[in-house]
Amino acid sequence: MFPNHAQPLVTAPAETAVLALLLAESPLSRVELARRTGLSSTAVTKAARPLIVDGYLHELPPERTAPGAGRPVNPLAVTVDREFFVGIKISGEALFGVVCDLRAGLRVTGGRQLGEDRSPEAVCGLLGELVEELLDADPVFRERTRRLGVAVSGDVDRSAGLVRYSVLPGWRDVPLADELARATGLSVTVENDVKALTAAEHWFGEGIGTENFALVTIGSGVGSGLVVNGQLVTGAYGVAGELGHISIDPDGPPCHCGGVGCVEVFAASGAILASARGATGRADLSFDDVVQLARVGDRAAREAFATAGRAIGVGIATLVSLLGPERVVVTGEGLDTYDLFGIHIREAYAAHCFKAAAKCPLTLRPLPWEEWARGAAVLGIQALLP
Repeated sequence: MFPNHAQPLVTAPAETAVLALLLAESPLSRVELARRTGLSSTAVTKAARPLIVDGYLHELPPERTAPGAGRPVNPLAVTVDREFFVGIKISGEALFGVVCDLRAGLRVTGGRQLGEDRSPEAVCGLLGELVEELLDADPVFRERTRRLGVAVSGDVDRSAGLVRYSVLPGWRDVPLADELARATGLSVTVENDVKALTAAEHWFGEGIGTENFALVTIGSGVGSGLVVNGQLVTGAYGVAGELGHISIDPDGPPCHCGGVGCVEVFAASGAILASARGATGRADLSFDDVVQLARVGDRAAREAFATAGRAIGVGIATLVSLLGPERVVVTGEGLDTYDLFGIHIREAYAAHCFKAAAKCPLTLRPLPWEEWARGAAVLGIQALLP
């Protein structure tokens, strides 16, 4: 089925350009492919031929481009069930898994709750069980799947397959890719979860067609993923995009990262809860309690969300002023409470962006945990390209 289990499917620049464009925007005619890639029509045909032979692309029935036009064209399309990809999102409480097709379409989902033991060994054992369950969902999955993508929060060295740091207990310098490859027999790519989600949104979501794009997540933490000149930015040390750890108040509270006044110490859900408990003197409040209080007009609860919104808005304005993306997608579990801080995000964003940079729209996009797992599967799709 796959002559080389781990190597990219394509290596030549022309094949890479044609396949990448079709993965995102299939079907397209050869004429359109030539126009969009800058290749000649002959070069497009030559690049597509081996992908057609290998079953990754196929021609659709001929269609005329316009009334009275000449010879009908045969658009090229991706054969979505030629190969499948497993994606797993590791959260602090559970594993979320999916199988996706070649264009990141969800075929099946599954999950596992983490037990009390959340060590790398225990989590890898559960993850291996989940992969087996997902591959057993359809007989064709096992024979047509060779890649597994894993998304986890924290500091991840993608090239080494190493989780250098995560909030899970004992997760320091974990060679996760190697361990999972041995356990599952699949080629494994490991990436920071926000970066994986950004890659999926750029290739198959709100970011299609953009060269400069950003995704911001709000919830238990605040993170961001960045695309510049069409490429996901990892940075020299793999930690580019840590929006939550931009200091916006040098006299602010300490952050778990070792800094002070970071966006997260004001905007993470735990920070909102702590602020409301401190202001009300009620240590028994849950986050849901604070949400309900804010929605019925409690001043302390509403101010906690307002402070969070202002911090997020300043952080996004800093990002946009530095990088100038065409679009910013805002997502994460924190969107459930966007009604409480959304206006403060937008006001702070507009006030702190540098002039025309504020024209960059903020798009709200609720994404369930399965979409984060889909982002992990997209890592495998991207691995088809050099």
